[in-house]
Amino acid sequence: MGHGCRSTTFVVIGLAVMTAPLSTLAQTQKYPAKPIRFIIPYPPGGASDVTARIIGQKMTENWGQQVVIDNRPGANGIIACDIAAKSTPDGHTILMANVGPNAINQAVYAKLPYDSEKSFTPITLTSIVPQVLVTGATSGVADLKTLIAQAKAKPGFLRYASGGTGASNHLSGELLQFMAGIKMIHVPYKGDAPSLVDVMANQVIAAMPTAIAVVPHVKAGRIKALGVSPRKRVAALPDVPTIEEAGIPGFESVSWGGVMAPAGAPAPVVSALHQEIVRIIRLPDVTEKLQALGADIVGSSPPEFAQYVKSEIKKWGDVAKRANVRLD
Repeated sequence: MGHGCRSTTFVVIGLAVMTAPLSTLAQTQKYPAKPIRFIIPYPPGGASDVTARIIGQKMTENWGQQVVIDNRPGANGIIACDIAAKSTPDGHTILMANVGPNAINQAVYAKLPYDSEKSFTPITLTSIVPQVLVTGATSGVADLKTLIAQAKAKPGFLRYASGGTGASNHLSGELLQFMAGIKMIHVPYKGDAPSLVDVMANQVIAAMPTAIAVVPHVKAGRIKALGVSPRKRVAALPDVPTIEEAGIPGFESVSWGGVMAPAGAPAPVVSALHQEIVRIIRLPDVTEKLQALGADIVGSSPPEFAQYVKSEIKKWGDVAKRANVRLD
């Protein structure tokens, strides 16, 4: 999709002047006063889930309140986002936002039970996550050119998986087909993790999940990476060419994740959450762990995240329109 965003684009505003310890700030605002519910729109094992669990564990350690991970997969994140949007806006329910549920859905669904911009209070964009075109280790597909050749030999025969109709890797797959001049059958799953099971079993020829979801499988030899989606190689997979290098000039597509609260969350709570989450993702051990999986750490301010979501809705709307993806 080519948004060209990098972590250096974002500047965390105001952290330098906020000198009160995080624990003191939380106590002053009497937040958190009870366990925090962290809603994830996908099943365990995917990029959103992995990131949320890392953040949740560190929040629990620092704040002394349990962070309960609540996986609510289905309907391309609509179920999770609807629950989060209708929760009490006191900061004790937060959402692991994602490009699919919180940007693409607004562009492709005729009607949603929530509004991607009005129903949530952005906290921070945590990371930009490359997508990786993969195939099964025993699929017989040696590289991207082989995949394209097979797809051209049998138009509309090969099957590719995504994390759900309208998900970012669905539209990335449509973009890849458009730019490569091929046609495959789209098979939607409820998240990256279950789609990879069928990739490994050669039930589908390819998928384009996030790097966080696939790097462990690639390193274990269970799947083969054909190309990474940014226009630069990914540190976690240094030997894997970009999709542009592998044969599709100009191709670029990435995902992203961030944290949101229900609309109306009090400013002191938003500030406390923002400081804590940015602190966590910039801890050396957390940064190292996420970067090793392919994520590019960000840590934007709430206003910057809000503006980014707005731009993503427009961008994905253009891609969806070209691919004729529209959902009721």
